[in-house]
Amino acid sequence: MPEEKKVSTYSADDIHIMHGLEGVRKRPAMYIGSTNAIGLHHLVWEVVDNSVDEALSGFGDRIVVTIHKDGSVSVLDEGRGIPCGINKETGRPAVEIVFTELHAGGKFNSAVYKSAAGLHGVGASVTNALSLYVDVTVYQNGKINHLRFENGGKLVTPLEEIGPTKKHGTLVRFKPDPTIFSTVEFKRETIAGHLQESAFLMRGVHFVLNDERTGETQEFYYENGLVEYIHSINENKQPLSDVIDFADTDPSTEIAMEIALQYCQEDYNETLLSYVNNVRTKEGGTHEIGFRAGITRAVNDFGENNNLLKGKKLEGSDIREGLTAIVSLKIPEKLLEFEGQTKGKLGTQEATYIVQNFIYNKFTYYLTENKEFALNLIKKCLDSQGARIAARKAKDEARSAKKAKTEVILSDKLTPAQSKDYAKNELFIVEGDSAGGSAKKGRDRLHQAILPLRGKPLNTDGLPLAQVLKNEEIATIINTIGAGFGQSFDIDDIHYGKIIIMTDADTDGAHIQTLLLTFFYHYMRPLITSGHVYIAVPPLYRVFKEENHKMRQEYAWDDEGLEKAKKHIGAGYKVSRYKGLGEMDAIQLKETTMDPKSRLLIQVDIVDPLLADKRVSTLMGKDTSVRKKWVEENVNFNEVDTFLKEVK
Repeated sequence: MPEEKKVSTYSADDIHIMHGLEGVRKRPAMYIGSTNAIGLHHLVWEVVDNSVDEALSGFGDRIVVTIHKDGSVSVLDEGRGIPCGINKETGRPAVEIVFTELHAGGKFNSAVYKSAAGLHGVGASVTNALSLYVDVTVYQNGKINHLRFENGGKLVTPLEEIGPTKKHGTLVRFKPDPTIFSTVEFKRETIAGHLQESAFLMRGVHFVLNDERTGETQEFYYENGLVEYIHSINENKQPLSDVIDFADTDPSTEIAMEIALQYCQEDYNETLLSYVNNVRTKEGGTHEIGFRAGITRAVNDFGENNNLLKGKKLEGSDIREGLTAIVSLKIPEKLLEFEGQTKGKLGTQEATYIVQNFIYNKFTYYLTENKEFALNLIKKCLDSQGARIAARKAKDEARSAKKAKTEVILSDKLTPAQSKDYAKNELFIVEGDSAGGSAKKGRDRLHQAILPLRGKPLNTDGLPLAQVLKNEEIATIINTIGAGFGQSFDIDDIHYGKIIIMTDADTDGAHIQTLLLTFFYHYMRPLITSGHVYIAVPPLYRVFKEENHKMRQEYAWDDEGLEKAKKHIGAGYKVSRYKGLGEMDAIQLKETTMDPKSRLLIQVDIVDPLLADKRVSTLMGKDTSVRKKWVEENVNFNEVDTFLKEVK
């Protein structure tokens, strides 16, 4: 068959102009980051942000979010209401423009909003573009105004007055388009976490969550804001002092700042959460740079001025070990600069020196006035420095060719990858020698390394560092990854682009996953936040039959997939249920769980740091009463019994 001739012309008619919200539907990830559960909930955040901006400007102190039974979500505020008058520039109602035009809104006018979260002006319109319908009701000037959009932002009910009212505010109800998202099921816990976070940041504002599916209602309200936020994060830790809280406004830029912080003993991580106009800046930015520089300088200067450092210079990581801090800024529109639509990183240059000077002056004064705390802090920082230096020394020694004994210990377990292109290499941490044997035979020798575990890893939550390092399994993992641990961990030194936890699909396998993730969370957290940790998902079923002396087979990862596989294979099929990785031969393990072309991986991420910290301390901590209470409140044992019967 002759090769089809390619069309080489490229003319003006080939240029396609996407009008209105068409571009959002074509490339949704550009606006909300992804089309998975994270992107789905981002639709809620965009609408909530608009309500938050009203409360931030002093209009309304109650925001109600409702998850409806039909899968839609509504957000009701008590603000001024989106303007319903005719916009002179377009001749259309302003509320219609807000929901149909990108970069349209009142957030660009500093006379309307001094500081706001929705400054890019695309939030409401993006939610509209990616929804089956958006229904908007505005309570304003004694009137109830209403309009409705369907199928990605098409106006089906123009603005209409439907009655009188004494209320003021805006009600937005929307239902996501299932053809856009991989899931359209809203998670109550995810939305609750976001609203609680907002309530911490906006003291005096009530946030209410109603879930019509279960009949549950939650309300979040905090008088002491960031102080209570810190208490919530550190509730299961041992604080070195009370929460320290500073607030002020820079007169020259009108940037308002509040910083709350607390040090905890036996905590080797830094937890720094930053916000700008109530939006969490997950990727940091200039305000975080300023905070870190200012607190480092303050502690070093205090230590030197009081002869406590004995000529030593503390690094920033020494000072921030065990620190929980929240940095919240309110920045006027004229100075606000984000990097990217999802507002993940602050780019406002003025924030660097303003925050640096602010925390330096405030914290220096606090140290001077609280000598006992200051002395304890300096001691903690010096201990951190000593541990970091010792860890670096041990790391350098492990790299030395003279440490043959260490190499022998590692080679007994680790089957290394042949390539030195670390970014392409993958480390499979495998449960048991049986699965490890199959994994070694089925792996890509060039880029895949296998590290089988012998028994369950150590639970590292709340343990002293010395005890953690004595554990052979943990020590082997540290040396294999090659980037150190704790404050000495250097993400640039990792030997693998992917760390893949591969365990059986049972309770023991889930426990091993949890133990490993707990270790990574406490001692190699950048490994998670930088996207290097994954969970392998082996299939639960193999459907097969022999036909004309050939084997036909398909794998299934859930019951729905099992039914599809049965239909594809046809009559006479047989089903194998895998209870463990060891039941697969090397070829089966490779094609289902290890081959990048056909495997299924779950990338581990920390979406909500407050929730993650609580879950780790609750489920892995020493306090069994806290864990028991959580299990009783969150586990439906009737469902567990049903599941166990089905498995048997």
